[in-house]
Amino acid sequence: LNRYTELVGSNGDGERLVSGSDDFTMFMWSPQVDKSPLTRLVGHQQLINHIAFSPDGRYFASASFDKKVKLWCGKTGRFLSTCTGHVGSIYQVSWSADSHHLVSASKDSTLKLWNVKDTKKAVNTLAGHEDEVYTLDWSPNGSQLASGSKDRTIKIWHH
Repeated sequence: LNRYTELVGSNGDGERLVSGSDDFTMFMWSPQVDKSPLTRLVGHQQLINHIAFSPDGRYFASASFDKKVKLWCGKTGRFLSTCTGHVGSIYQVSWSADSHHLVSASKDSTLKLWNVKDTKKAVNTLAGHEDEVYTLDWSPNGSQLASGSKDRTIKIWHH
């Protein structure tokens, strides 16, 4: 309960929800407070495939067909940075348990590991799939990452 209160605040701001729209934008909501969106988020140039909040709630990431991952402030929706490097659409992102790293899965058959503090270049590119990577997730302790591909394989990566 303490962690939840710390995350959403005790001043009545409540939880945050982010929705992606077919016009390449997102909306941030505070559904416990208001039925209208708090803000409209722009920046992607194509459809948004996936949105994920970091475990600590400080950030959220959006993945798009425009081959970019964008990082945003989890409280205000303020744009923080763009992760570029994939040469194909990005289907999904997943956060490490400590909220320091983010991994993206792409049509280009790779996964990219990003450090949230420095998104100019991927920390690592995980190549090994022979086709599009559709899904990924971290193990609970953060030591491994699983990815699933159109090549009909699941790979386990060690962090």
